[in-house]
Amino acid sequence: MGANRRGDDMASELAGQLNVLLEVLYAMALAGSIGVEREIKNRPAGFRTHMLVGGAAAFLVGIGDLVMAESMREESPALVVDPFRLVEAVIAGVSFIGAGTIFAQRGAGTVTGITTAASLLMVAVIGVAVGFDYNVLALLITAATLSVLVLLAWIERLIARRRPPGGGSPRRASA
Repeated sequence: MGANRRGDDMASELAGQLNVLLEVLYAMALAGSIGVEREIKNRPAGFRTHMLVGGAAAFLVGIGDLVMAESMREESPALVVDPFRLVEAVIAGVSFIGAGTIFAQRGAGTVTGITTAASLLMVAVIGVAVGFDYNVLALLITAATLSVLVLLAWIERLIARRRPPGGGSPRRASA
């Protein structure tokens, strides 16, 4: 009985680890789709960075799940995991990476990299959602994020074309 129970525990642990691996790969695929858009636009954080951030977020949440499950198998579980602490760790790490993508150009009065920093935060949160098994939500948020990055950039370009030189308001047709 004892040996059989250990075998069941080992199979359960391996299944849990495989599930975390699949979640990380899924999060990386979703984050990579956003990273491709950033890569095409030649931004400071592209395909690989976005994939790694999304995967790391899912992995951190998955590790938390595995540790919690292992603790629950013990006769007197002493470990308590607060899932929001895992999310806080992800946000802190991504904030550090995101800050490195933001550049201010003195004299020109411009700041670049804010959208890339925001997209890194989004892929981290998408990774967290996958880690918590909100896979459909993560997919839909990925699509919404891509819509913001692609469609709204297109709209911004249209508006910029209508703006007169010097940055004033668009010209209105006389009535």
